[in-house]
Amino acid sequence: MQVDQLPGTAAPGPEDIAAVTEIPQRIMAAWAAQDGVQFADVFTESGIMVLPGQCVKGRGEIARFMSGAFQGPYRGTQVTGTPFNIAVLSDTVMVVHTLGGVLGHGESEVSDARAVRAIWTVVKADGTWQLAHYQNTPRDTP
Repeated sequence: MQVDQLPGTAAPGPEDIAAVTEIPQRIMAAWAAQDGVQFADVFTESGIMVLPGQCVKGRGEIARFMSGAFQGPYRGTQVTGTPFNIAVLSDTVMVVHTLGGVLGHGESEVSDARAVRAIWTVVKADGTWQLAHYQNTPRDTP
């Protein structure tokens, strides 16, 4: 995984890199549990989630949206996301780029139709890294 730094920013410590790359893992665990509240708890209170056709703002709204989605179109699905780049913007703001997508029931690889590139803007507040903004877009096909 590549780590890029803005000029003048300090290199993040290994504990910060580990905490930042754990954010997608926390989302995957919440998705595996089909738990909208656990999913939303990864976000800041005023976090924003942008998906194709959707923009959901605030931890409470994200929890409601995902709880409904886990009862509907995402029921029984899994999600995956592998970080490939981190952009260090400051000692309290980083952007993680991932490749991944939604796995349908019984799938072990993400189909081209469900593959995405995602941008995760994470912020450190009170010593804890949280997801402030998330957006994904369909991945280009090979």
